[in-house]
Amino acid sequence: MAFLNFAQPLAGPDMAVGATPALPVPASDFTAQEWQIVALARTDGLHSLRGPSRFDRLRTWIFGEETSLVLASERLEALRRLAVEAWHKGYAVPLSALAAFRAAGFSTGQLELLLATISAGRHARTRRSFA
Repeated sequence: MAFLNFAQPLAGPDMAVGATPALPVPASDFTAQEWQIVALARTDGLHSLRGPSRFDRLRTWIFGEETSLVLASERLEALRRLAVEAWHKGYAVPLSALAAFRAAGFSTGQLELLLATISAGRHARTRRSFA
């Protein structure tokens, strides 16, 4: 037989003594590594989204050093590409970047969180430069 607490209106059954309510884990959060990728994308230029230029290929041919800004994980690379676009363009990111982000397994909640966080960072950066 269940006990209902009628002391509070519309109250459901009491929880067991000593039990704590389970807090829902937000599915729209990023891992620490993913937040680090977003922070590092702030310093990347839009040129990092394109392939190597003629000058880059010539420098590689002459000096033998090869630098690649592309991440090994496709999921993290999709996050980096969208973050770079968002740092430079705000909410006006191309649909192809959004599609790649969603195809990499990220949710709509994560997309909204990412764009809102970057927008706040962009706004804070412009406010500091005018102060």
